[in-house]
Amino acid sequence: MVLAGAAACLLWLAGPATTLAAEPIPDRLVVLTFDDAVASHYTVVRPVLKQYGFGATFFITEGFSFLTNKKDYLTWQQIAELHRDGFEIGNHTRDHLGVSSATLPRLKEQVEAINARCREFGIPTPTSFAYPGNAITPGALPILNELGITFARRGGAPEYPYEAGRGVAYEPSKDHPLLVPSAGDARPHWTLEDFKRAVGLARNGRIAVLQFHGVPDHEHPWVHTPPEQFKVYMAYLRD
Repeated sequence: MVLAGAAACLLWLAGPATTLAAEPIPDRLVVLTFDDAVASHYTVVRPVLKQYGFGATFFITEGFSFLTNKKDYLTWQQIAELHRDGFEIGNHTRDHLGVSSATLPRLKEQVEAINARCREFGIPTPTSFAYPGNAITPGALPILNELGITFARRGGAPEYPYEAGRGVAYEPSKDHPLLVPSAGDARPHWTLEDFKRAVGLARNGRIAVLQFHGVPDHEHPWVHTPPEQFKVYMAYLRD
């Protein structure tokens, strides 16, 4: 995943977690992540990130109504352009498959399907993964590792209930790289204070991984972020 600091300093998590943990991590270092391949990632999020020089990871799925609803979901041409812009393209499974012990037999196929689509459009095979619906199970880790995934982002549970969108910071020296927690999962009721609280967790060797969905998100209003509020958040990071 790509890290963006308050001064727009960008780092790539290209090496193993032990290497990252051995290097000093500055305070207020955050990761911007965007789930579900929502059209507003291209029309709203992209220009704001480019304005401030921030990096981000976009986790792509062909689930929901992706294949037919191009009003609300990205095209693969737009996803490829995000890649050419320098943003990371991550894997979110083909069908937005919730990862559980019951679905583990399908996980490899689901990840490989998005990998194949990425290659079809000139995008490198993703090495970052986000758990759909933030559901996790330990059995997924060896499968993701076999598929070349080096970082996998979860939500803020079990530390906090899903509904609040709260979470904890990522501590590379302690956390498994395939169970990277979200410091915050943006919600429509969030204010700048909620965003500041999540960003404020990025201190003392910890990194705040921020999870967004659509900006706006018409099909999933419970994880919608108003565009004007998103701009306020990004301006705060810049400052």
